[in-house]
Amino acid sequence: LQLVLVIAAIATIAPAIMMYLTWLERKLIARMQNRFGPNRVGIYGLLQPLSDGLKMLIKEDIVPEGADRLLHLLAPILAVVPALLLFAVLPFGRNMIAVDLNVGLLYVLAVSSISSYAIFMGGGASRSKFSALGAMRAVAQIISYEVPSVLSVVVVIMVTSTLSMAGIVEAQASQWFVCTPWGFVGAVIFFLSGVAEVNRTPFDMPEAESEIVAGFHTEYSGMKFALWYMAEFLEAFAVCALTVTFFLGGWQGPPVPFW
Repeated sequence: LQLVLVIAAIATIAPAIMMYLTWLERKLIARMQNRFGPNRVGIYGLLQPLSDGLKMLIKEDIVPEGADRLLHLLAPILAVVPALLLFAVLPFGRNMIAVDLNVGLLYVLAVSSISSYAIFMGGGASRSKFSALGAMRAVAQIISYEVPSVLSVVVVIMVTSTLSMAGIVEAQASQWFVCTPWGFVGAVIFFLSGVAEVNRTPFDMPEAESEIVAGFHTEYSGMKFALWYMAEFLEAFAVCALTVTFFLGGWQGPPVPFW
């Protein structure tokens, strides 16, 4: 029963995070461009993500002629699954972690690397030169920034002598790692590398706006297209959560009570 409740919580919270991060980004970009952004569906447009999700569900699923239909279907699913699996080891509070693995950090590094396979699979299965080039750009960027992100976490392992996510948080009870010179440098490198790995601005070159195409997900529509963005936003959230866990004391932040 406990396992079912944990899975249900992750399956519920993760899509909600994706929907309202999308809403927040649209609002912020609209303000930068002197627009209002979503403001019609619900108060302040808060129900716009639900409307968009329903629209994606009823949109036609278009598969390019000549594409590998099986891989075209599996690629966005494979992209979302690792993003959801990361939530299993994120410590949201004291005793608020789904699975406290003694190799939690190693699990995070292993699971997060799967997304590159999904991206390459999606670009290749579309049988489109634009998608293939976008996939190769994205995978090259992910692999390039994985190296500094892993090296920046090695210093945390050396100091704490543990791979447990909860153990890393508890080791920062007296002082956050970001307050040390090595911790500050490590936090900056890890966060910037994480942003680059999930293709967020200003590291969104794989989407190839100069070519007026969407990159590796050019040939996707409907809910499959939404799954790509769901994976991207969930991974962005995970990058922020992992940065807080590794360098900013996890749940032991100043505004949060010590539960």
